[in-house]
Amino acid sequence: MTIRFLKWCKDVYNTLKKYIKSVVPKNFLFKNEWLFRYFYGLFYLGKNHQCTICSKKLRSFIKLKNEDLLCPFCGSLSRNRRLWALLNRDGAIKGKMLHFSPSRSLYRTLKKEKSIHYFSSDFENEFLADYKFDITNINLPNETFDIIICYHILEHVIEDKKAMSELYRVLKPNGRVFIQTPFKDGEIYEDFSIVLPEERLKHFGQNDHVRIYSVEGLKNRLENIGFKVEVQIFQKNKTDFHDGLQSPETVLRATK
Repeated sequence: MTIRFLKWCKDVYNTLKKYIKSVVPKNFLFKNEWLFRYFYGLFYLGKNHQCTICSKKLRSFIKLKNEDLLCPFCGSLSRNRRLWALLNRDGAIKGKMLHFSPSRSLYRTLKKEKSIHYFSSDFENEFLADYKFDITNINLPNETFDIIICYHILEHVIEDKKAMSELYRVLKPNGRVFIQTPFKDGEIYEDFSIVLPEERLKHFGQNDHVRIYSVEGLKNRLENIGFKVEVQIFQKNKTDFHDGLQSPETVLRATK
């Protein structure tokens, strides 16, 4: 009965999502998403799990086609919840923070934090954000930020070394940058002659990606800019099920 009920909830979610996206302007939907989600999320209330971002206790997360786990209330994905836990663990929610293309769940949460001066940026108008910085030419003074979040950004940027140099420039001494991209084994794979969306999808896994990094390759590029880099690999543990996390997962923490 429970499995059938959750399947029904998921089907309803997909149907409503498709309909709402077709009739509601994107900006309005983004700003009021919490309200749309709240009533639907009531069907998922339970005691098996808890979202680490919105703190709602859940019967289950919503499993997406790519096997990722979505919180029905705040819309967070597994990597968002891991990042939130990592920021808290590292005492990184302080000072001036720059966040590129933030997930809406983290944007709303960090926007409320009184311990930080939060700069959210989206260059393509696809996310909730207050600024529009070009990551290869950030229009701010040197050594502005204590913390920078650069999740799933660099794989979109052709001039990634220039972007890394800008991150280094605007970061304060002893500041930290949390970085994640899709990763592969072996060497970095990039070919700038591949420009058609369907070809990029075939070669890089998404139609607006321009490369696939290896962990070691990205680490080396960051170190060549001047960063000190720590590779953090999160293996599966007993909290994954409760918090809706997917492991293994890799995050790079670069310091100046």
